[in-house]
Amino acid sequence: MKSAIVTGAARGIGLATTRRFLETGYRVAMVDWDGAELATAAAPLGDDVLPLAHDISDPEQVAEMAAQVLEQFGGCNALVNNAGVADFGPIAETSFERWRRVMSVNLDGTFLMSQAITPLLARSAAAQNHAAIVNIASISGLRASTLRVAYGTSKAAVVQLTLQQAAELGELGIRANCVAPGPVNTKLALAVHSPEIRAAYHDAIPLNRYGSEDEIAAAIAFLCSPEASYITGQTIAVDGGFEAVGIGLPALRD
Repeated sequence: MKSAIVTGAARGIGLATTRRFLETGYRVAMVDWDGAELATAAAPLGDDVLPLAHDISDPEQVAEMAAQVLEQFGGCNALVNNAGVADFGPIAETSFERWRRVMSVNLDGTFLMSQAITPLLARSAAAQNHAAIVNIASISGLRASTLRVAYGTSKAAVVQLTLQQAAELGELGIRANCVAPGPVNTKLALAVHSPEIRAAYHDAIPLNRYGSEDEIAAAIAFLCSPEASYITGQTIAVDGGFEAVGIGLPALRD
């Protein structure tokens, strides 16, 4: 049976991706640092999920998580590095503590998870000719915007990390790709995007709407599937065309 690991799995894109994997016959290790929220999310999903409450920015917790996945699943076909921290503010007001908090999860956590799970992915690649990493970046990692010095920089680094993984891990049969979501109707976006910002995004996006968590999950699942067997080292912007047109949103600068 195929197995996957999804970080940040207690909500949003991570939970939607977990459900997508379950629908296609995977067992899923759901990783999140919010143990209570994770338990609530995992409870109705059945016996094919393994909820693991760990902080991916902590090397010791990541090692423990990898050992648990190996014990329960024996390998891993797909790793989705979705967990992330969003912290928006001007450069002058971004303390080093805020900077490090964002980097420790968005970049360090993605690196630590990938490094720890590579042996499990390599085992699955050798046995089933199928193993993939999908890192979740952001449109903010592909284009600059105000208030995103830490977040945007961390996500740009995730894009480059994906290229490094593709170059080095291909010999092990492991593919590595990146999904860069644009504006998505997550709880976070609904909480921090004012009506003015939402209207500006609608004007700037060719498809004239926010995306859904399920649409991002569909792209992730495709990149993890055998149908994407010759795709590696790519970043796919799932953004309604936002990356293709224009720059900046005046509403974000107010």
